[in-house]
Amino acid sequence: MFPGFNTNGLAHHTLRDSIFLLAEIGYAGIAVTLDHDLLERCGTEFFWRTEPKQIRGWIEEAGLRESVVETGARFLLDPRRKHSPNLLDPDPEKRRLRRAYYFRAVELAETLGSPCISLWSGAADPAENASTETLFSRLGEELRILTDHAGERNVRIAFEPEPGMFVETVRQFEELLEFAPSELCLTLDVGHLFCQFEPIADSIFRHSERLVNLHFEDSVRGRHVHLFPGEGEMDFTELFDALRAVSYAHGVYFELSRSSPTGPETAEKAFAFWQNAVHSPQLPGAIP
Repeated sequence: MFPGFNTNGLAHHTLRDSIFLLAEIGYAGIAVTLDHDLLERCGTEFFWRTEPKQIRGWIEEAGLRESVVETGARFLLDPRRKHSPNLLDPDPEKRRLRRAYYFRAVELAETLGSPCISLWSGAADPAENASTETLFSRLGEELRILTDHAGERNVRIAFEPEPGMFVETVRQFEELLEFAPSELCLTLDVGHLFCQFEPIADSIFRHSERLVNLHFEDSVRGRHVHLFPGEGEMDFTELFDALRAVSYAHGVYFELSRSSPTGPETAEKAFAFWQNAVHSPQLPGAIP
């Protein structure tokens, strides 16, 4: 495993500056959030503001080891409603718009050589009043289309359970697997697990073969917040011991999406935390 940082915590920086800043600090990975700075939406079409080949050139020049593509753009598809439309929308045309955005994410991941794109379910439309089985079936079919498209390009779809969405827990992710393609992978956010009282180590052990992406931050019980490590209630020893036990080989990406006003300082502090807490042989669970 190795440290990475999500660009949603550097929202006031250009992607090029973010890449070289993180490399200078010492990060080995970058999670590129595909938002309006990189992609322009015109109606139902998407156009690159920055060509993926250019981004790949910057990453290679900076010497980063891995990139992943994150799809948490809040208002790119709808300027009035956050994270809408989504794959659960009852309108097929709106689902098609979300799918087109994900296709662009796959295109970026393929060009960058990223192992995966990360996505979530979104929330169900309460006005539809659809059954749980209907929503799982609809989501599973959309994920089948995406995994087929991505698989042809050597990219995996990594699904993230997200508090407040239709699939918000690992338990619900396991229900989704009954409807989804077998190739579906997993993004785990350890803060999401902690705030929803889900077992971190057990989740890693149960899904180690699907786990290709990990979001890292501190949190508190019962509240969905992304806090800097040490500002919440988590004990990270169990997490790092579990990741070491399953030989997790991908990035551990700090996801501090509220840190952009102090982005460079926060990124430096996070990397120092990683060095002290993860590599120090004096601490339990240290990664050699």
